[in-house]
Amino acid sequence: MINKINTIACIGLSWGDEGKGKFVDFLAQKADIVVRFNGGNNAGHTVEADGITYKFKLIPSGAPLEKEVVIANGCVVDPKVLLEEIENLEKLNKNINLKLSSTAHVIFPFHRIIDGLEEASKGKYSAGTTKRGIGPTYSDKAARWGIRIFDLINPEVLKPKLEKLFEIKKNLINTYDPEWTSDLSSIYEEYKSYGEKLRPYVIDTAVYLNKVIDAGKKVVFEGAQGSLLCLDHGFYPFGTSSNSNALGISAGTGIPPKKINKVLGIIKAYTSRVGEGKFPTELFNDTAERIREQGHEYGTVTGRPRRIGWIDLFNIKYGIMINGIDKITITLLDVLEGINPIKMCTGYELNGNSLESWPIQHEIIEKCKPIYKTFDGWDKRTKNEWFEIAKKGYDTLPETMKIYLQAIKEELNTDIAMVSIGPNRLETIVLDDEFF
Repeated sequence: MINKINTIACIGLSWGDEGKGKFVDFLAQKADIVVRFNGGNNAGHTVEADGITYKFKLIPSGAPLEKEVVIANGCVVDPKVLLEEIENLEKLNKNINLKLSSTAHVIFPFHRIIDGLEEASKGKYSAGTTKRGIGPTYSDKAARWGIRIFDLINPEVLKPKLEKLFEIKKNLINTYDPEWTSDLSSIYEEYKSYGEKLRPYVIDTAVYLNKVIDAGKKVVFEGAQGSLLCLDHGFYPFGTSSNSNALGISAGTGIPPKKINKVLGIIKAYTSRVGEGKFPTELFNDTAERIREQGHEYGTVTGRPRRIGWIDLFNIKYGIMINGIDKITITLLDVLEGINPIKMCTGYELNGNSLESWPIQHEIIEKCKPIYKTFDGWDKRTKNEWFEIAKKGYDTLPETMKIYLQAIKEELNTDIAMVSIGPNRLETIVLDDEFF
């Protein structure tokens, strides 16, 4: 067994969209392999490198560097979307070294239909999903009639399983829409062709990853969504349908916990959220709109405008606890330029009393009020000025920004490994380079 740091997980500590893609790309410079372990094409990760902006929904963020990328068993895969991403990378003359788990589950058109119908029927309990069929596919996995990648690449296995699953799903859809029907044979032919194209990438990723980690290869685990959206430890039911924190890595890859050396928590300098549910620090004023525009806060997958609020260190503390975070990175500090004052939530108040820990039940959070500290902001700078600051290092950051960062560090009692002041990997300041 290799006894050095050769595996690291990058986990979002809030509602998603924390900037994980950028830091995975940054760490991938020294890594051999980048692994996605949860979610599907409901998660969008953006990477900016060499003048190109990459927007990934399934393929891990190590692809622009032509690193080996793995979609592990904890993911659900829309094969059409995956093939489109492969094609887009090929158009950019990128070598694609992809490994796809044979036991990842497959999304079908009827999953997307069910997703939309179920969301519409939930009323005030709607999670605001992307309607990409993610939840219904995970439901089939739990019900033990889901179809996996192994089935997809073996037509003789796929056909009878798809026939049975289609019958079940048609009956379900007809309870919402009695007139709905679809052509099973065309679905089968379409997905059989997807299986043929994906077959060269398919392996047992659990066996493979354990082997390469034991051999000392450097691996980054790329989380999708954020800790507060986790199915088990998040803001239920207003979250996602997979385990989106570090606890999900072992189940989603087959890698035992003792082989995960370090966990890096990703937070942004403010908070954003897509979807439904209470958002205690949410802003409904011109400041929110200004941050949204300066930060281009629109969903990578859906294009929906994200809800904007002040940084919430109270719920981030919860994310640090359940993920066992070693250090944090802070993104999008440049987006807050020109915003003055800046607020930081350090706790919640309920019925006049301060809470000791973040309340996971949404019925309680809906009654809470955030407790704020206020900080001076920093002036606007040009992109070139931010780039020069990144080159020169932490000491050249605006003094008010350093005060803000120090307050975050002290409030969370967690060291800062890196900060980001722009979308490019070069616009990163490293404070602690122990990772790899």
